[in-house]
Amino acid sequence: MQHKRIILGIDPGLANTGWGVIERCGSKLSCVAYGCVSTPADRELAWRLAKIHQQVTAVAQRFSPEAVGIETVWFGQNVSAAFATGQARGAALVACAQAGLSVGEFSPRQIKLAVVGTGSADKSQVQYMMKQLLGLDEAPRPDHAADALAAAVCYVTHEGSQSAGGAR
Repeated sequence: MQHKRIILGIDPGLANTGWGVIERCGSKLSCVAYGCVSTPADRELAWRLAKIHQQVTAVAQRFSPEAVGIETVWFGQNVSAAFATGQARGAALVACAQAGLSVGEFSPRQIKLAVVGTGSADKSQVQYMMKQLLGLDEAPRPDHAADALAAAVCYVTHEGSQSAGGAR
C-alpha cells in the first residue's frame, strides 16, 4: 500500500490568507480542502493577525498535515503591502510551527514555475492548473486558495531539494 501524505499550502496576506490541503499518494495528487481567511481592514492589526493564526491552527488541527508550503513575501508590491503580508505570513508560520509542520518556503515565481511551467504565469493560469492537476470540477476560488494549493503542490515537487524544509 502506498504511503499517503497530507500537505498544507498557504498564500499569506493580511486581507486574505489562502489555504489549501492536498493529499499525495504515490505520484497522484488530490485536493482535500481549500479556503481563505479574510480579515476586514477596519479591524485592528492585532485582531487580524490573531484571526489568521487561529484559522491556520484550526486547519492544521482538522487535516493533520505533516508539512506546509508557504509563499514568501514579494517585494515588488509597495512596501506597506509587503510589510502587512509579512506580518500575516508570520502569524501563519507560528501556527505551522506550533503544529510541528515541516516548512518549505517558495517565491511566487518558484510556485508558478512548479505548477504552470513558467514563473510569469497569471492568476487564471494557476487556477486552471490546480483544477487540472488536482482533478477538480472547477477552478478553485478565490485565487488566494488556488495559490495556496499551488504552494502545497510546489512543496511536493521540491521535496528533497534545497528549497524545501525551510531553506531560504
